[in-house]
Amino acid sequence: MFHLRAGPGIEIKLFELQDAEAVFAVVDRGREYLRQWLPWVDYTHSPEDIRHFIARVRSQFEAGQGPQAGLWVDGEFAGSLGCHPINWQNRNCSVGYWIAPGLQGKGIVTRCCASLLDYLFDDLRLHRVAIECGIGNAKSCAIPKRLGFTPEGTVRHGEWVNDRWVDLVMWSMLENEWRARRR
Repeated sequence: MFHLRAGPGIEIKLFELQDAEAVFAVVDRGREYLRQWLPWVDYTHSPEDIRHFIARVRSQFEAGQGPQAGLWVDGEFAGSLGCHPINWQNRNCSVGYWIAPGLQGKGIVTRCCASLLDYLFDDLRLHRVAIECGIGNAKSCAIPKRLGFTPEGTVRHGEWVNDRWVDLVMWSMLENEWRARRR
């Protein structure tokens, strides 16, 4: 199964059904903050909703469409990181992430994204990875910037999030750019 270490005490593991209660608890505690940027939060009412999500993303992984994984810090669930389904014809995907509000600003998601990019470019041999962030979500936008992604522009009204349109910044990284950054 999919499992990466992103630093001391930081693991990225494919979701398992038994994670549902821990995931729901973190979502529920951070609901007011998370719902500003993530459209699925208001549709997540119970651990059963999380189990449905986990079943779907495990099928995605088993179909070779990329991992959706939990972020674990010192053995505790902290957030999520993963691929939207891979476009194999064009060898690309987009990546999404979130972390509990109390763990933001510690570099955890940046380290986890770097580990995921190593996997996507080295193991899966993808050519391009994109990240879309809400324009007003400075913490989320700081991650691709810190990792050296190129901002490509604005996707106007790119996502419907809880009764409002959110403009998205599109960022991208190409395989040769990632390899050059790691030298």
